[in-house]
Amino acid sequence: MNRMNLPKLPHRAAALGLLGVLALTGAAGCSSAADSTPRTTADSAPRTAEARTSAPPSATGSASASASATDVGWVQLMTPMNQQAVKLLTLAAERADEPRLRAFAVRLRADQEAELDRLRPLLTRMGLPLTDVHAGHDMPGMVTERDLTAARAAEGSAFDRLVLAGIRDHLRQSAQVSRSEITAGGRADARELARALVTARETFLAELARLPGAERALG
Repeated sequence: MNRMNLPKLPHRAAALGLLGVLALTGAAGCSSAADSTPRTTADSAPRTAEARTSAPPSATGSASASASATDVGWVQLMTPMNQQAVKLLTLAAERADEPRLRAFAVRLRADQEAELDRLRPLLTRMGLPLTDVHAGHDMPGMVTERDLTAARAAEGSAFDRLVLAGIRDHLRQSAQVSRSEITAGGRADARELARALVTARETFLAELARLPGAERALG
């Protein structure tokens, strides 16, 4: 699931233009992916009661629609990244062979859904549509439909390895992109949310590295 070296396919230039300053960090690039299907930023796996009630309050800051290219690129990338990660985490919570991985997936899924409860209102405050501008793009750290198909077909330790690698890549890449928003973003509310996302990802990455089988799966 590591897609850092991507072919320069037609959608890549358009997506890099959308990402603006974020692309300069090397954290985000995309290529056309036939396995992806159009989706909206409201699409996600069924949410647990815990996730619906544990969302933190909306970030404070400017409520105007004014946003820099960095702000736009960041929120339009982070939202589908979380949505796709939730799908893989839902599978992991149900099917992981290692009990501690299942428990980890449940906690991380709740956190990702709580973040979505803040990302979607931010899209609205910025005057952006609730559509996934990266549908059909293969992004570093993005769980694709092909990844999900592979996970559904895997069992036991092979399934756990796929989940560990996919979630590790998602957490790493989304943290890197969020650091770019912190340093280059124009909106106070977006930067505040980005800081919260980075803190959460650092915590979960440390926990993931301690899970049984993580050292062997991740190298």
